[in-house]
Amino acid sequence: MNKDISANPQLWNEDLAPTTAAQRTWRWYHFAALWVGMVMCIPAYTLSASLIDSGMSGMQAVLTVFLANAIVLLPMLLIGHAGTKYGIPYAVLARSSFGTSGARLPALMRAIVACGWYGIQTWFGGQMIYTLAGVLLGHELGGDKIAGLGINASQLLCFLAFWAIQFYYILHGMDAIRKLETYTAPLKIAICFVLLAWVHDKAGGFGALFEQPSQFVAGGKKAGQFWAVFWPSLTAMVGFWATLALNIPDFTRFAKTQRDQILGQSIGLPVPMGLLAMLAVIVTSATVVLYGKAIWDPVDLASRMTGAAVLIALIVLLVDTVSVNLAANLVGPAYDFSSLAPKQISYKVGGYITASIAILMMPWKILESTQGYIFTWLIGYSALLGPIAGILIVDYYFIRKTELDVPELYRADGAYSYGNGWNMAALVAFVLGVLPNIPGFLNAAFPQSFPAVGDAFKTVYTYAWFVGVGISALAYGLMMKGKTVPSLRAAAQP
Repeated sequence: MNKDISANPQLWNEDLAPTTAAQRTWRWYHFAALWVGMVMCIPAYTLSASLIDSGMSGMQAVLTVFLANAIVLLPMLLIGHAGTKYGIPYAVLARSSFGTSGARLPALMRAIVACGWYGIQTWFGGQMIYTLAGVLLGHELGGDKIAGLGINASQLLCFLAFWAIQFYYILHGMDAIRKLETYTAPLKIAICFVLLAWVHDKAGGFGALFEQPSQFVAGGKKAGQFWAVFWPSLTAMVGFWATLALNIPDFTRFAKTQRDQILGQSIGLPVPMGLLAMLAVIVTSATVVLYGKAIWDPVDLASRMTGAAVLIALIVLLVDTVSVNLAANLVGPAYDFSSLAPKQISYKVGGYITASIAILMMPWKILESTQGYIFTWLIGYSALLGPIAGILIVDYYFIRKTELDVPELYRADGAYSYGNGWNMAALVAFVLGVLPNIPGFLNAAFPQSFPAVGDAFKTVYTYAWFVGVGISALAYGLMMKGKTVPSLRAAAQP
């Protein structure tokens, strides 16, 4: 079969080929450790903490996070099944629904989003180096902001330094990333308890922290506005892992069994994310008591610590950010870029492209406010990725009944070529899933330029991921109903 599928270098290379039995070494605890490693990260903490800043009580914030992660676990497991069963990455799986050429579109979209995330995490890492250097020198580095960039030269150099650190893992591939995740996961859990102990000591216990009321209660600052905050926050939380929900086959293709990927992910995603949310809520509530305002950036908080605590906290956060960034935001786009031109772009070259685009996206501008972070970035790209998830799930489970003809996925003139390599049903379903969210996105991203967007479109946008999944799944299912199923037709050929 390997000789057969490798005949077309524009659809095949060694990185995109199905995994062999020897490569399938990941057990359930590797997946659990992977998720603990990815969940315990600064953006996840920041997003959870920002719910307090938005007016939620501690319990409301924790339940919102847990619910969102329980929801996103479902597509994670459904799409991950194909990776384990056939050993193929997301970029190859997408060929069954979008076509051998059309699959480059969802691959590119997922890759560009991941480049943005890679940049955001790299910015956080650079800020930690910046803060750490300031602590060691006894004063903040400071300096005038560079015109057009909005950051000073020291911040830019620290950002580039952290960007350079991660190149080691781009060079050494998936196994190095798996080892890093497995070994750092216990360290991250330990540091969470250390942080809790610090908060308990400084705030004089947890009692006052849990008693912080919601701002949505009668007489509160945002009385009666709970649902207006809850739904976009839930969508943003789902959107937070929307990229991984798509490219999870990039990891599950290395699973020894289906049980390993299902058990590992079920243990590793919702519960640790809920616990991290609780930690973020407790610590952020403590900052209100200690500093008179909610500090939802853990790097800012670490810089306010004293003595050895700040050094330990920032070093651990550095290790954490490297491990998360590589697993969550490098592996997927590296495969995706490779799938665009397999002959010219290997997995490693795809990693270089990811890291380069991350710089050009200037991630610090995305993070200037919670509004930009949640409503523009997180919800905006969830509106793009939701429709793709809907199409993949319907295609794999309802159209093909989990049966794929793997060699055909690597042939330009095979069963998945449709019309010139493009399945128009998938493209139309994708467009239909995205369209309703465009007005709301334009209003959120450019309120000055698009102030007249109706309330109905704004409301639809708060449910962006759910709207996209639902519309595209329904549209694709209807358009593909009754059509000859390529995988079965191919299987029937002598």
